[in-house]
Amino acid sequence: MLRDIRNGRDPQVAAVVRVLSALQPDILLLQNVDHDAGHATARALQTALREAGLPLAHRFARAPNSGVPTGLDMDGDGRSDRAGDAQGHGLFRGQGGMLILSRLPIDKDATRDFTALRWRDLPGATLPARDGTPFPSPAAQEVQRLSSVAHWAVRAGPLSLLAFHATPPVFDGPEDRNGLRNADEIRLWQVYLDGDLGPAPTAAFVIAGDANLDPGRGEGRRTAIHALLADPRIAPLAPMGAAGTNTVDWSGIGLGARRVSYILPSADLAVVASGVFWPPPGDPMAGTVAQASRHRAVWADIRLPGD
Repeated sequence: MLRDIRNGRDPQVAAVVRVLSALQPDILLLQNVDHDAGHATARALQTALREAGLPLAHRFARAPNSGVPTGLDMDGDGRSDRAGDAQGHGLFRGQGGMLILSRLPIDKDATRDFTALRWRDLPGATLPARDGTPFPSPAAQEVQRLSSVAHWAVRAGPLSLLAFHATPPVFDGPEDRNGLRNADEIRLWQVYLDGDLGPAPTAAFVIAGDANLDPGRGEGRRTAIHALLADPRIAPLAPMGAAGTNTVDWSGIGLGARRVSYILPSADLAVVASGVFWPPPGDPMAGTVAQASRHRAVWADIRLPGD
């Protein structure tokens, strides 16, 4: 990824930069950005965006769980050295991480990072079992972290950005390991707001990320996303684009369009406008948006406290 950003010749990278420069966000959460300890990839992307007219001087990125080896069979296939045996699915440390870029200063000292939280330590966690025994093993459940990628509560200006990327609730067996994990990854934010993971946030907040769960279609435990969307502490925001509230085009794998990405401001924030950047066919940006990603950017204009 770093090579593709630096050489300036990759068409997907160019499309991503064009889409983001068109949107001009003040705070940006990006998914599937490979993480490196020196933040070289993040800095290269910041440079590309700045040269395209989008200066986002502040950044936050920490190592995700994806690709972190466990040395154990974590998915029950009898092997312990595959991508599915990492803390989060990945072939190498840092694969497919998250990145926050911002015009507003980021207070790293005020950040809460739940990425290392063990699944079993989440209050009310539901862990998988097969034939009455822990799946895939008691040893695996002892070390298994909840976050398949990461969960961060990052203070950017006057806001707390609650960022995450949940596992797809598929690619498992009757024990529904990924479905249960996806549900608890989504539910973590309500547990946090309840104050059961330490102090609850005092600042206005925005939950943002890829829940990998549509509230009405597909596999997964939809009660988890229904509960989050219905929480009275959260504004019931449903941004729209040319494909309605859908945020990803999975036509290429036979699933069609789905709503899996969300921006959910706290109820005390005033939302001026919102949308899914999904131009209709024939729009000059339609091809660029499709080339950038199957996922579409979800955005919201929010009036900050005190404005």
